Amino acid sequence: MIVWVIYDIQKTKPRTKIAKACQQAGLYRVQKSVFLGSLDENQKDTLHLQIEEWIDTENDSVYIFPMSKNELKQSALLGQAFDKKLITDEVKALFF
Repeated sequence: MIVWVIYDIQKTKPRTKIAKACQQAGLYRVQKSVFLGSLDENQKDTLHLQIEEWIDTENDSVYIFPMSKNELKQSALLGQAFDKKLITDEVKALFF
């Protein structure tokens, strides 16, 4: 499944841990606090549990949105949808 991970984390240390966990899970950074990629159910669950340990549930927000490839291809990308310094050919291939 395709997974979006989007977050707003106040403190640097947990924010850095979450970014590294997303990258280690095989997700691609498409904006500073947005990751996208393919995960199986176990990988998604593991990432969820890791993130849950690191966040401050009173102040931080994390969204993990699963979607099918078909739904992703129907997404509208407007303006500067991706940070061009971060986007890779693998991410482009998910959309086109």
